[in-house]
Amino acid sequence: MKIKALFSFLLGGALTLSAQQGFKDGIEYFKADQPEEAEIILSKTLNDATTNKAQAYYYLGLIELQKGNVNAAKGQFDLGLAADANCALNYIGQGSIDLKSGNASAAEKNFKAAKDIDKKDAAIYVEVARAYYNADPVAYAKEIEKNLAEAKKISKKDRELSIYILEGDMLSKTNIGDAAAYYQMCTDADAEGAYPEAYVKYARVYFNVNPQFCIDRLKELLSKRPDSALAQRELAEKYYESDRLTLAAQQYGEYIKNPNHFKKDEIRYVALLYFGKKYQESFDLAGKILADEPDNIYMQRMQFLNLEKLNQYEQAREYAEKFLSNPKTQGNLAANDYTTYGDILTALGEDTLAAMQFEKAVQVAPEKKDLLKDLSGAYTKAKMYREAADAQQRFVDSGEATTNDIFMLARRYQNAAATEADSLKKIELVSLALKNIDIVLEKVPDNATIILTKARIQFVKNGNKVDQDVVDTYLAALAILDQDPANKTSKKNDYITAYNQIANYYLGLGDTENARIYFEKFLEVDPSNDALRNYLENNLK
Repeated sequence: MKIKALFSFLLGGALTLSAQQGFKDGIEYFKADQPEEAEIILSKTLNDATTNKAQAYYYLGLIELQKGNVNAAKGQFDLGLAADANCALNYIGQGSIDLKSGNASAAEKNFKAAKDIDKKDAAIYVEVARAYYNADPVAYAKEIEKNLAEAKKISKKDRELSIYILEGDMLSKTNIGDAAAYYQMCTDADAEGAYPEAYVKYARVYFNVNPQFCIDRLKELLSKRPDSALAQRELAEKYYESDRLTLAAQQYGEYIKNPNHFKKDEIRYVALLYFGKKYQESFDLAGKILADEPDNIYMQRMQFLNLEKLNQYEQAREYAEKFLSNPKTQGNLAANDYTTYGDILTALGEDTLAAMQFEKAVQVAPEKKDLLKDLSGAYTKAKMYREAADAQQRFVDSGEATTNDIFMLARRYQNAAATEADSLKKIELVSLALKNIDIVLEKVPDNATIILTKARIQFVKNGNKVDQDVVDTYLAALAILDQDPANKTSKKNDYITAYNQIANYYLGLGDTENARIYFEKFLEVDPSNDALRNYLENNLK
């Protein structure tokens, strides 16, 4: 609790800072190669009092340039220069447009104008080098090298760490190891977390090699920069990607308090809350999102899934039917949609309707063979025993069955045979039940439960009467049960069934001596059975 409280305190304190961060979150997203997120934040915060519009216009211009919208990009850079003629970045932006149009000399003039604003700012030289790199890393290799060299010369004492980031970017597509090394050099020297993109890029290129180390780097960034929406979100994402859903849910919960979070992250948080078994919270957040986006079918799905887990079955049915009948969901329904609706109907006693939903689940996801077992179970609850056996047989035929699945198949055939009126079909079903129970017994010969099941199948075969085969099978099961005296208590019902059936078999033969022996054994494990005691005393003296 102390750790959780401290974590919440850090992120809670970040809310005030996040509001001050404002447009800077957008810049950080852009530098971390996430232009769509950057554009959302920069556009949203453009007219905030704390926004440096000249810088915001520059990054909005670069985003347009990446999309190929040259005229729109120029318009943004012009607005940036109008907002602040001494913002060197927008001259670099104009130069980037020149490079795109093939006018290298005009670009050089714009880059010179940027450098003249502050000749001792190494970051400007790095940004110029990046402009050349983005335009054509091969054609402008010399210009890139020259500007990086100048940046390094200027920052000999107080190194401009963005140099490392660009050097890493230049290697990221061909040499992941060296790229990661450059990003790490930046993070090692970055005492204040001023370069969050380095941590994010490191985690991106190195995550498959060492997930925990990358997560630790992002946690380090968050400790330095609790105000950064990028840091908050990236840590949550990496927890999610490494299947640490509880930590992901916790981190997303803190992150979405940030004013610069994205709606799509709320949607993911709804799912994480669900998988974290926080069903009411998940349901409530889904409802909040639906208030703004009433046609969000994913949130409609999450609402009925949560209600099923909350055991609110009547309401769950209402929400499920609304979701399943929505024209926008047609063709996009998953097997889980149908099976969950089936579970809801089962809970409401609508077993036949529930089975129909499991049928649909199998239809939409035939590759998921386990659904056949679920369908078999649904048919059994609906007392559709022949269909239950057929579904279980299809699963066994898929080649994915375990010994327990074959055992269940025998039970399904037993149920079907017990309720079959047609004598020929009954014989066929009993034969299949015995065939499968014998397959199981070959693999597990000393299991009393399996042997007792065979006895019951034989009982059905014999018209619900005990014959010598049934007795012999019961005796074989009892021999195994007797190996552990504790079974007289833990397996009491099995003993009672076996003793009762054997005793009645002998009684039917007129063999009262053996009948009495097994009724007494029955009474031994069930001493409170006064009716049996009276029967023995009065009828089998």
